[in-house]
Amino acid sequence: MSHITLTSRGKVVVATMAAVAAMGVTACQGSEPKPEGKAPVSAASQAEQAEQAEQAEQAEQDGQDTQDGQNSDATGSAGGEDIGSKAGSAGNAGSARCESSSMGLRVGRADIGAGNIRYSLVFTNEGKSACTLNGFPGASLLARDGQKIGKPAEREGAMGKPVTVPAGGSAHAVLHTINDGLSDKPCWKSASLVQAYPPGSKEAMTARVSSGLRVCGDEFTVTAVEPGAGA
Repeated sequence: MSHITLTSRGKVVVATMAAVAAMGVTACQGSEPKPEGKAPVSAASQAEQAEQAEQAEQAEQDGQDTQDGQNSDATGSAGGEDIGSKAGSAGNAGSARCESSSMGLRVGRADIGAGNIRYSLVFTNEGKSACTLNGFPGASLLARDGQKIGKPAEREGAMGKPVTVPAGGSAHAVLHTINDGLSDKPCWKSASLVQAYPPGSKEAMTARVSSGLRVCGDEFTVTAVEPGAGA
């Protein structure tokens, strides 16, 4: 059996080689790439994303509510009803929602009886195709200079059915108040204009009230949209 004898110089050489090898391993370990992390998301970005998601969800829900109402009433529409008539028809489905930009607005004459005063708020389809109104319009009173009078009308009665309004046709809601003297609450200033939002719309429309409209007893309500031009 052969023997290897290391001199002092040999020990130094072996030690040096071992040190170099260790440094190489350390260098290799240090050069390994670090996994890339995701960039931090700021609070503002998170809030913006949440707001966009909420808006999208709300828009989808609004559209679904209208579509559900149209679908549920489709089977109840009268088969012999003429959709081309000038009065809106209830229960017909498939048309788009009526937009303020393609509609006209007017206020009918006062219908007075038994201490109540009612006005037809008439929406006319000035577009080229049928559209649908479903639910309650928003309604407020304005002075001649555009200043608001009192508070917006409160909803009265049931939701009703979707109303399909043919081109040139009309649908209406009813504004209601009471005669002076039937309540201890004072009357509002007389209004020259009615500002209205068609159901589902964020664009306001205005119509002039020829004889003025005065709310008394803090009683000011609006019904859901119905077919036709009303009284």
